[in-house]
Amino acid sequence: MSDNDPFLNPHYREDTDAREASLRPQFLKDFQGQKDLKENLNVFITAAREREESLDHIFLSGPPGLGKTTLAGIMANEMGSEFKVTSAPALDKPKDLAGILTTITEGSVFFIDEIHRLKPAIEEMLYIAMEDYEIDWIIGQGPSARTIRIPIPRFTLIGATTKAGSVASPLYSRFGIAVRMDFYTNEDIESIINRSAGILDVSIEQPAVKLLAGSSRGTPRVANRLLRRMRDFAQVLGNGIIDAATVKDGLKRLKIDNFGLEKHDREILRTIIIQYQGGPVGAETLAISVGEAIESLEDFYEPYLIQRGFITRTPRGRMATELAYKHLNIDRGSIENQSVLF
Repeated sequence: MSDNDPFLNPHYREDTDAREASLRPQFLKDFQGQKDLKENLNVFITAAREREESLDHIFLSGPPGLGKTTLAGIMANEMGSEFKVTSAPALDKPKDLAGILTTITEGSVFFIDEIHRLKPAIEEMLYIAMEDYEIDWIIGQGPSARTIRIPIPRFTLIGATTKAGSVASPLYSRFGIAVRMDFYTNEDIESIINRSAGILDVSIEQPAVKLLAGSSRGTPRVANRLLRRMRDFAQVLGNGIIDAATVKDGLKRLKIDNFGLEKHDREILRTIIIQYQGGPVGAETLAISVGEAIESLEDFYEPYLIQRGFITRTPRGRMATELAYKHLNIDRGSIENQSVLF
């Protein structure tokens, strides 16, 4: 093995892995976009630090890929606290939650992803932990069983979900701070791409940044993923610099259009328009028609399609908009005439 070959040099790989991991900002000042949200959180964090108290429990909601986990880690860093991470499906029994809560340190930030999927028994244990910083534990079995309360250190719970409406009301009401994350503007995504390109040590021209931002679905995770793929195309098929031509060719190869719609997004729109004459069609029926899990349809595909105005949700189901017809170059009249014939 030669150290002159960067792809065979272990130190090169370690440096590259470190740069990839550092794409996730560590402090609020490095977090791009979500201006109002950041300003409010900065106030809450500063106030808690000055009072030498734990940050109040925080509820984070919004579509996937917007930075909920990243934001939770940032709050732990800003507070100088231990950061523990889990997801609701991983908490199978109350003892799983008890094991975490009895080992955390004072002021810790405890992050639960997909909190809408918590089991009822675990939720009930969490109620007491959030309010009284104690947990109920049953000792013994049968008639001799008794419940004791075990004190735990004061901590901050951060719960994240893509389905805020599915979170039980008693649990939601125990969060002191509720934060809704929205899709990012193209300008914010451009800032994220420029920052990530600097960390990855890749050269990218500004026209290419704008093209990438417009195709990133207003989502940092997608923007960073596309940046990495354009880096690959520039390295293998170009001169190592990501320019507009590289991005256009790369997006074409990945079947992503200038709205950021991927092949499956367009398939969903075509199914609504052609198979169901523009709708309305129920989510479950649509999911079966496109061979997708209903959770993926509702959590990943729908939010962006609705936000960009390609579909609307009605009490009777999903409907394609005029923009969807235009984007797919489908004549509404021909579809309507076709439905009359059948």
